[in-house]
Amino acid sequence: MPDDAREGNGLTSPVEEARPVRRALVFAIVALALVMSSVDATIVATALNSLQQGLGTSINWAGWTLTAYSFGLVLMLPVSGKFCERYGHRRIFVGSVVVFTVASLGCGLADNIYVLIALRALQAAGGAGFTPAATGIVVNHFGKERDRALGMFGSMFPIGSMIGPIFGGLFVTYWTWRGIFLVNVPIGIAVALLAMGYIPRDRLEPKRAQGRIDILGVGLLGIGLIAGMLAASYLGEVGAHAGSIEFISLFVITIAALWAFFRHSNNSTQPFIDPHMIHGLGFGPVNLLNALYGGITGGLMALVPLYAINRYGIDALGSGTLLTAQGIAAIALSFIATLVLRHTGYRQPLYIGHVVMAIGMVLLIVHPMAGISPYAWLAISTSLVGAGNGVINPASRNAGLQLAPDRAPTLAALRTMGRQMGAMVTISIATAILAGSRDPGSAQAGVYIVAAVLIVATMAVITRVPDHRGVW
Repeated sequence: MPDDAREGNGLTSPVEEARPVRRALVFAIVALALVMSSVDATIVATALNSLQQGLGTSINWAGWTLTAYSFGLVLMLPVSGKFCERYGHRRIFVGSVVVFTVASLGCGLADNIYVLIALRALQAAGGAGFTPAATGIVVNHFGKERDRALGMFGSMFPIGSMIGPIFGGLFVTYWTWRGIFLVNVPIGIAVALLAMGYIPRDRLEPKRAQGRIDILGVGLLGIGLIAGMLAASYLGEVGAHAGSIEFISLFVITIAALWAFFRHSNNSTQPFIDPHMIHGLGFGPVNLLNALYGGITGGLMALVPLYAINRYGIDALGSGTLLTAQGIAAIALSFIATLVLRHTGYRQPLYIGHVVMAIGMVLLIVHPMAGISPYAWLAISTSLVGAGNGVINPASRNAGLQLAPDRAPTLAALRTMGRQMGAMVTISIATAILAGSRDPGSAQAGVYIVAAVLIVATMAVITRVPDHRGVW
């Protein structure tokens, strides 16, 4: 194996040197896992009504199958990143696939809503290991091509988001809601077997393998994240408001727990997450940018179908396909941006992407031009947002990872966690505004105006993002 494949390897080293890494196959294996996890984040939404009837429960409890997945994913992301560095990328990847697959089987066989909710959280805990482990595998074994391979990761999630609702509709229509979970079983088994056969084994550094786990840090971060997510979820409930005792209590717990986490981490010799990787020079701007643009666009784009129905009266099927236009644009532009990233550096595509996204957000609130139907106008608008997102993704991913390649799993976990939390907060605030409005369509248009302003405002952070051209 060439020496460049060994660069930045703080956890593993190229093993089985007589056996070359089949990079295309390895990428296909980890990409399939990423798509599978992304599909599961969206596929359940289309089956909520069928799931509710099948288990004889309320729509509120059925909705918790979505919430439990988000909770499990966000809570386990930093833990998975740390475990990858401690126990090895391949080991955590295979273990995560096994947990995800077994939990999927349990979800498909569940006979009551409470068991299903618990299994969805377990399923998410398995899926949380995919991105950190896959990132570490690529960084360690793809040499000079790792920047391009990581740039292509941004295409996997739009693919999953597009095909998830389609598969969900097909399973519910022609089979059963249980199929949305059971379909993961054969795929998960295949991914696990292929991973064990073709992803190189880990070789841990003794100092990483023997280090103690910061249990107190894990606990404080977990409490802060749980309280923060509950606060965000509560704010999205009908009749909820920021002045209520419930929201204030959860908000105070969030701030107190996170303050204690950072204080403890600053004083610990072996912190769960090095604070420098969260807010240090270079890392802070990248993490903030990911949380802001990822949260705003991810959260508000998920509400586009609702906007199409409330403002223009577009039917459910037509409104749902608007996300397909966004996904296709994101995939196409992410591919192009990956190919030219070595020449443009990171800041240039970040600027371009933010401008394009802001234009898309503005067009969402403008009435269609003469001769263009509302559906076509919304499709154009969401495509621009998707295109901007696609341009940004490779740069925002590589900008953080190239600062500390040996900590790639933790950095990937922080990036995904920030985007998930940002999206959850954005959706909660937006739905709270809509719930209190007499004209939800106009209210949501106002939300998109504010989003466009915030996207432009975040461009000020780009000047502090470390720029880089070429391979790393």
